Amino acid sequence: MTTPDAKQLLAPLGPWFESVKRSLPWRSEDLDRLHPDPYAVLVSEVMLQQTQVATVIPYFHRWMARFPDLAALAAASEDEVHGHWAGLGYYRRARNLHLAAGILALRGWPADLEGLLALPGLGPYTAAALAAQAFQWPTPALDGNAFRVVARLLAMEGDPRRSAAALRTWLQPALAAHGPSRLTQALMELGATLCGPAPQCPACPLRSVCQAHLQGCADRIPPAQPRAKPKETELYLVAISSPAGWLLRPPARTGLLAGLWSWPWTLAGEAAGAAEAGHPYRAGEGRSWPGWVQVYSHLRQTVHPLAIHLERAPAAPAGLAWVPPDALAAVPLGARDDRLREHLSQPSTMLPLTADDWDAAFAILGSKTGTVVT
Repeated sequence: MTTPDAKQLLAPLGPWFESVKRSLPWRSEDLDRLHPDPYAVLVSEVMLQQTQVATVIPYFHRWMARFPDLAALAAASEDEVHGHWAGLGYYRRARNLHLAAGILALRGWPADLEGLLALPGLGPYTAAALAAQAFQWPTPALDGNAFRVVARLLAMEGDPRRSAAALRTWLQPALAAHGPSRLTQALMELGATLCGPAPQCPACPLRSVCQAHLQGCADRIPPAQPRAKPKETELYLVAISSPAGWLLRPPARTGLLAGLWSWPWTLAGEAAGAAEAGHPYRAGEGRSWPGWVQVYSHLRQTVHPLAIHLERAPAAPAGLAWVPPDALAAVPLGARDDRLREHLSQPSTMLPLTADDWDAAFAILGSKTGTVVT
């Protein structure tokens, strides 16, 4: 890969960063020394996976208040960990962070990048970003923002991710020369502020050496990547109560909502006639609320929220469990399921149940295999 010298090309970035850097709760004041709390960097980088800084900041403060160090996080229960993560999304991150804390509390911090990469949930970018910011190792961290900055600097054709290894090799001497933590965060800052999808070239400290800017093609580099169309589903999300409590699905180990409890659900159109199948359940009141569309990265769910009350408690269907009434408020739920929990205290918005609603509820109660949440 024939490119200009990265040390010279990126030299203006450090001074620019010192003048514009944002004050972030996990950012060290002295970027030339080892970070005083590598654990804070780990938490922030895991939270920042797929999530914007403004969203992460309040979660980070609450997390650090409850789990101030590796030992505190390692000793916490899964339910408590996921409860503090609830609403942040991509819940596998919380489980991996919990597992990583257990390993680090027992063994201490690794001495090299390979050791960080072996921790749960740390891919090439997160491990490199942690190494550079916490330990001052010259390990180039390339996320979407950094790839975009470098691709424009070098006027690269095509997807820069295909040249990731070569770009890391190119960047490494610059990190060593200008400071791993300083330059890593400067690249992040530039990509997050001025060098976004719509570049603000006049304010950029690298505009005089940026080949894409000089060639007038910065707005076309890198090329936009096509996104897969999200899968569309429609489902009934059902809160079933009885004298035994609330019927919920315990946390799964893997999947979209791993580590979280969830309400049982059934797909629209798959429960026809279930309410007429002769179930030995005596239902009291039933209610529903206006639905909504729950959006995930690869999925759009049209959600119909329901609630029914049974006069006596049957055995929980396979894959489900009764949760005592006074424990419901503390159960960690994802954003979709938490929204139904909030509806339960809003009777003024309730609507009468339709025949399809009753079918959905009784289909769940009559399940022989349990309701699987994906």
